[in-house]
This record gives sequence, C-alpha cells and structure tokens, in this order.
Amino acid sequence: MKLLKGTKINSILTGSCPVCQNESMYSVQNPYKVTSTLTMEEQCSHCNTKYQIEPSFFFGAMYVSYPVGLIFGGFSLFLSYIVLELSLLTSYIILILFMLLCLPIILRLSRNIWINIFMKYDKSKAE
Repeated sequence: MKLLKGTKINSILTGSCPVCQNESMYSVQNPYKVTSTLTMEEQCSHCNTKYQIEPSFFFGAMYVSYPVGLIFGGFSLFLSYIVLELSLLTSYIILILFMLLCLPIILRLSRNIWINIFMKYDKSKAE
C-alpha cells in the first residue's frame, strides 16, 4: 500500500489515520474480534488527530454502510445467481451468509469512508 500512501483510498482500505496514515485508527487490527470490532483509539499517537470530531460522529457512518452493504450483497448475488447459475433460494441463503461474514468489514469500511469525507491527508504531519 506504499504506492497509495497519501490517498484517501489508502486510508479507507487500511483503516489508518486519515491525516498522517501512519497508524491504525482501531485498537484491535482483526475486525472479527466481535467485542472490539468498532473499538477505536481516541486520537492518533503520531499526529494527535482526534478521530471523533463531535459526540456521536460515527452515527453518520450508518448512511455509508447501506450502499457499501448493497455493493457487497450485489456482488454475492451476481456471483451466485448469474455466474454460478444457482437457484434463487440457494443464492439468497449464500447472500445472507456472505453478508453476515462481511458485516465487521462493512462496519469498519463505512467508518473509514465517513471519516475520510471530513479529514484529508497532510504531508507535513505524516513526516
């Protein structure tokens, strides 16, 4: 990901600080540790960026999680129903299981997108 350093795509995909991109915003790297999927650091220890701009800031990520979930679900349905030509019921069951498995990733990805809407990379703070 060094090639994308300094872009919003890097910060969104890696979950790194949107300002300096030197460390992760999340306390636990593994999103599948269910008790700490959304546990975030208060601020970046490198550039001191505060992640929660205002109280309940990440409630806005709900609006982002809907289209992100649609993309994941659409991909699953397309792959199972159109490409593999499975029955509609089988495709629906695969869709539900796939969405449940991807839920932690969708939640983190939507938070990453949400915070990157409001913050931008600062090269001077990255060094």
